[in-house]
Amino acid sequence: MTTLQQEVLSRRTFAIISHPDAGKTTLTEQLLLFGGAIRAAGTVKGKKTGKYATSDWMEIEKQRGISVTSSVMQFDYDGKRVNILDTPGHQDFSEDTYRTLMAVDSAVMIIDAAKGIEAQTLKLFKVCKMRGIPIFTFINKLDRQGREPLEIMEELEEVLGIESYAMNWPIGMGKEFLGIYDRHHKRIEQFRVDEQDRFLSLNEEGELEGDYLIKQSGLYDQALEDIMLLNEAGNDFSYERLAKGEITPVFFGSALTNFGVQTFLETYLQFAPSPLPRQSDIGAIDPVAEEFSGFVFKIQANMNPAHRDRIAFLRICSGKFERGMAVQLARTGKTIKLSSSTSFLADDRSTVDVAVSGDIIGIYDTGNYQIGDTITEGKRAFQFEKLPQFTPELFMRVTAKNVMKQKHFHKGINQLVQEGAIQLYKTLRTEDVILGAVGQLQFEVFEHRMKNEYNVDVMMENIGSKIARWIENETEVTESMSSSRSMLVKDRHNRLVFLFENDFAMRWFVDKHPSIKLYSLL
Repeated sequence: MTTLQQEVLSRRTFAIISHPDAGKTTLTEQLLLFGGAIRAAGTVKGKKTGKYATSDWMEIEKQRGISVTSSVMQFDYDGKRVNILDTPGHQDFSEDTYRTLMAVDSAVMIIDAAKGIEAQTLKLFKVCKMRGIPIFTFINKLDRQGREPLEIMEELEEVLGIESYAMNWPIGMGKEFLGIYDRHHKRIEQFRVDEQDRFLSLNEEGELEGDYLIKQSGLYDQALEDIMLLNEAGNDFSYERLAKGEITPVFFGSALTNFGVQTFLETYLQFAPSPLPRQSDIGAIDPVAEEFSGFVFKIQANMNPAHRDRIAFLRICSGKFERGMAVQLARTGKTIKLSSSTSFLADDRSTVDVAVSGDIIGIYDTGNYQIGDTITEGKRAFQFEKLPQFTPELFMRVTAKNVMKQKHFHKGINQLVQEGAIQLYKTLRTEDVILGAVGQLQFEVFEHRMKNEYNVDVMMENIGSKIARWIENETEVTESMSSSRSMLVKDRHNRLVFLFENDFAMRWFVDKHPSIKLYSLL
């Protein structure tokens, strides 16, 4: 096996998905702690202490205690190089999350033990399922009173339509939470005991031998009964079915108290896939192929506001990246030298000289890259499959409060629009700026960042929800087709777009102009 193959096979790249407040960022912190990447885990809502989660680096995230942008963290553990992509849980940022899911090889789904499967979890799960991504499930907050474990397992199968296999099982819950019965490692992991007493071995029958305190509780016997039921009537674990996204291994624990997290991490690293082949317009690209290739799945402006920098996040799909190498940008055919590159721990960065397939690196961007760009080395020109772009539903007309700051205003808008969270439109004659977004919170983040990163106060006039439709046969469209109910604008690529007031207005337009072919994004 070549050195490149060994390096690639040691990579594990995954996204953490969940509904807001299920404990996603807290779990990320604990994983970083095990990887030695941080000394102390911050809490997302630690505003009073001044301690914030490592993955929440943007000022608005620290103020609100939420994640609003995907962040990338890398660490080494047990001979593996782990790349974690922590995604925003809030539904207003689902577009960023969807694109991030295109850059990973597996996903970790966190479920709140009290709340079960929530709306955003279901939405993100469907994306993973559609792509056949292997999914690992962590049932969180066992240190609080929650729903019956068997009920949660049943919900997984009924609501998500995926079979589940409990890798471990809780002994008690909330104030009576004693630990977990670890089916995979054949041991019991005790909660809140001294480190030397943490693990107790099970005999061949799967029971504890000896007079342990945990056995005196009826909760231990209840857990054994549940395990017997799972052994007899539950699903069998299959690595092949996990790899196809047909079964999910389930782990119980508490991220906040750091219980069950290490067990989860070690088991995850054992079963999670190394980098997988990526589809392109010339077929699947082998991750261990010699020629370097990758795609840009995210662009972030002002990660360091003092330097006004822009970073393109690149998922390496094959070969080896070496700093200073010359690559080709497939969209333009332009040759670019990758001399400035970085690896991540949220906003803490260090220069990276070498990276391989599976790694996520940041490339300093002076305006060359767009989301979805393919970068290749060698003579074969190809494009990886397109990344999803959503049709916005909410629209705002935006102007600068101070007309003297037009230059900063347009620079800020252009840079923030290139990140892909908001979309830019302009009216045909007056070139008024209209922004479109999937969710209201995107506008609040935009306004906050314009003020804090570009020193521009903006006025935002809500023009309501619209139905945006692009046009296949633009040459047949005339300006006279535009009205107050079907506003004709241009997007940032100069494509014509109709913004319809509602379904009725769109149907009326289609009836009146049957020759015009309309289409939407995702």
